[in-house]
Amino acid sequence: MYEISTYHLHMKGNIVKFSKLTSGSVAATLIVALAIPVVQSSSASAAVNWAKVTSASQGGGMAGLAAACKKEGQLNVIALPLYWANYGGMINGFKAAYGVKVDEANPEGSSQEEIDAAVTNKGTNRSPDVFDLGLAVAVKYLNTATFAPYKVKMWNYLQFAATVDPSAQITPNYTGTMTIGYSGALGTITKLDDLLDPKFKGKIALNGDPLGSSAAMNGIFMINKALGGTFDDVTKGVAFFAKLKAAGNFINVNPTEATIASGQTPVVIDNGYIQAGVIKQMAAAGKVWKMFTPAAVGSTYNSAVSAWAPHPACARLWMEYTLSEAGADNWALGGATPTLWVHLLKTKRASAAGKAAIGNSKVVAEKATSDQTAAARVYLKTAWPAAVGTN
Repeated sequence: MYEISTYHLHMKGNIVKFSKLTSGSVAATLIVALAIPVVQSSSASAAVNWAKVTSASQGGGMAGLAAACKKEGQLNVIALPLYWANYGGMINGFKAAYGVKVDEANPEGSSQEEIDAAVTNKGTNRSPDVFDLGLAVAVKYLNTATFAPYKVKMWNYLQFAATVDPSAQITPNYTGTMTIGYSGALGTITKLDDLLDPKFKGKIALNGDPLGSSAAMNGIFMINKALGGTFDDVTKGVAFFAKLKAAGNFINVNPTEATIASGQTPVVIDNGYIQAGVIKQMAAAGKVWKMFTPAAVGSTYNSAVSAWAPHPACARLWMEYTLSEAGADNWALGGATPTLWVHLLKTKRASAAGKAAIGNSKVVAEKATSDQTAAARVYLKTAWPAAVGTN
C-alpha cells in the first residue's frame, strides 16, 4: 500500500474486506526470518493465571507465555480475511512460530460482529480470544469488562497507544488512508462529480454500513471532507451520497473480492491498502484497477484481548507477535501502516519489503475522534437510510 501520501487503509465495519493478499514467498520468508522462536514449557508457567496477566513479565516473560500457549494449543481469531492487511501471512507466521492451531471464524465479519460473537459464545471454547476493531466499536466497549488489559513489550513504541487507551484495554495496531478504487475500463476519475456521470449507473459501492462499519463511516468522512465538510458535520457527505443514489449510481451492496472480480462493484469506496491489493490482483489478470483519493482521511484499527478468552495465554502471545517487529512487517507487506512503523523507521529496522509496500512517509492521515464518530452515527441512524436506503 502506500503511506498517507498516497492512499491507505481498514475499516472493518459491516465489512467486507477484500484486498491485501501480498505475501507469497517474500512474505513467508520474511515472517519466518522474523518469527519469535518457540520455547519449551516451564513449570513456572503452570501456576500463572494468564487470564489476569497484564504483561508477559508477570508470567515469566516471553518464554513462559509461549510455553503456556503451547499447552493451550489453540488461538481463536475472528473477522480476519486473509487478504486484509496480509492477515494470511500474519496467521501463518504465528502458527509457524509457536506450533499452535489458529481457528478462524467469520472472516468477513464486522467489528460489532466480533463483539457479538464473543458475548454469544462466552464460556465456551468457541468464543474469540482476540479482536481487531475499528476505533468506534473499540471505544464503545472500553471500560465495560469486555477487554482484558494487556501491555505488549513494544507498547511504549506504538504510535497512538498512550493517547488512545493508557490502560491498554485496546491497543492501536495499524492505520491507513481511505480511497476510491475503480475499474480502469471506466476511464479516469479526477473529481467527485465524475461519479454522477451516467456511466457509473449501478456501479458505486461503499464498504459496509456506516452504522457499524468503520470503513463505511470513514468513506463518508472522506467524501464529506473533500466537499469542505468537517468531522463534526457530515451533512455534505450524506447529501452527495443521496445524489449518487438518486442518479442510480450508488448501490447498497457490500463489496467483496468476488463482487469486484465479477464486475458487480466496479467502483468501491474503501481502505486504500485493500484497494492497493486489488490493483495487483487485477494486473495479474491483465486488467487495470485505479485509485482516486479526494481527501486524506484515515483510521486506526485496534487489537484487544477478550476478557473471557478461552485461551488467555495464546491471546496475549498473539498480541505480542502481531505488535512486534515481525507483526509490523506482516502488516506492512499488506499495505497497512503498523503503529510500530515510525519506531522501525527511526531505528532503521523497517524492512525493505515493508518500505516498498507502504513507503517511508511518517505522516498520518487526518482521522475522526471516537466522539466525532459516535456523534456522526447518531445523525446517520436516520439520515443514512433516508439518503440511500438500506442493504
